[in-house]
Amino acid sequence: MNSFGTIFRISLFGESHGPAVGVLVDGCPPGLKLDASDFEADLARRRGGLAGSARAGAAGTTARAEADLPEILSGLYQGHTTGTPILILFRNEDTRSGDYEAFLSVPRPGHADLTGRQRYLGYADPRGGGHFSGRVTAGLVAAGVIAKGLLPGAVFRTAILEAGGRRDVEAACEEARAAGDSVGALVEIRVSGIGAGLGEPFFGAVESHIAEALFAVPGVRGVEFGDGFRAAAMRGSEHNDPIIAVDGRTAKNGAGGVNGGITNGNEIVVRVAMKPASTIARPQRTLDLDSGTETVLEGKGRHDACIAIRGAVALEAAVAIALADLAILAQSHDYAIGAHHDA
Repeated sequence: MNSFGTIFRISLFGESHGPAVGVLVDGCPPGLKLDASDFEADLARRRGGLAGSARAGAAGTTARAEADLPEILSGLYQGHTTGTPILILFRNEDTRSGDYEAFLSVPRPGHADLTGRQRYLGYADPRGGGHFSGRVTAGLVAAGVIAKGLLPGAVFRTAILEAGGRRDVEAACEEARAAGDSVGALVEIRVSGIGAGLGEPFFGAVESHIAEALFAVPGVRGVEFGDGFRAAAMRGSEHNDPIIAVDGRTAKNGAGGVNGGITNGNEIVVRVAMKPASTIARPQRTLDLDSGTETVLEGKGRHDACIAIRGAVALEAAVAIALADLAILAQSHDYAIGAHHDA
C-alpha cells in the first residue's frame, strides 16, 4: 500500500516523470497554522540540481532541478488546517524520460525495474523509476512538515555521520561521482522534547512504528535505536540506563529514548543505513529481458552519488510522521479514558 498511519494518515502518489507527485494527509486536527512558505526549508534540503549546489555535500546530488513549489489544494482555509484531508501537489517540470528507455528491457541491478515490472504485470511507469523513485519523497517531506507542527516543543537534529564508511562525507561523494559510482551512508536522527508515554508494548511500539515509516524511504537498509546492534555485544550492566529522576531521565541513553515500546522522555536516537544508489555509470552485469541473455549496462541520466544527501530530510520526515501519529493516538486514548470516567 502507499499509505501509512493510524489516525494521522498519509498517502503518497505520483511518478518521477508523470505530471506530478504529492501527498494526501488525513487526520490532521483543525486549527494548525500552515502556509506554503512553511515547507520551503525542508524541501530545500531534498532539492537537487543548481538549487541545492550551495549545500555541503551537494557533489553527491542529482543535476535534476525541480522548483518543488507546493500546491495545497484542500484542507486549508485562511491559513489554518480545517481538519479535512490536505492534498499537496508538486508539478514535475525537469524530466528527461529518454535516459530511461534502455531500462525497459535491461533492468538496473539493485533497482526496482524488474520487481516493479513483475508486481504490476508490465504496466508500471518506468520513466525515472516511476513510483519507486526518490522523487516521490517530496510528498513525504511535505507531510513531515505538518507532522512537526503537531509536535510542539519537539526539536529534530539530523546528521549524516558517514558516507562510504568515511567521516568526510563530501570527499566520499565526490570520489564516487568521479569514478562513476555511488556510496551508501549512515544517517542519525535525534528528537528531543518528546514526553514519556507514547507507544504500545508490542506491535504499536515506538520503534516498530518509526521503523515502518523509515523503511518506506527508498534505499533504507537498516534501522537501529540507541546502542542498536552494539547492544548484542554488551552486558546488561553496560547497556542499562541508570534512572536519575522521577520524570524518567537517565544518566545515559543506550535505549535511544524508548523502553518497552514506549517513549521514556529522553532524547529519541535512531540511526539509518542507506544503500548506495543503484544507477551508476560503471558497467554492471544484468539480464537483457528481450533476448534472455546476460549483458552489460552503463547507467545514464541524472542521479545521486549518495542518496542520503537529499534523503536525510525524508528520513527525518518519516520519524516526525510516526511520532505525530503516536501523539494523536495517545491523545485519543486519554480522551476516551476521561470520557469513560466522566460517564
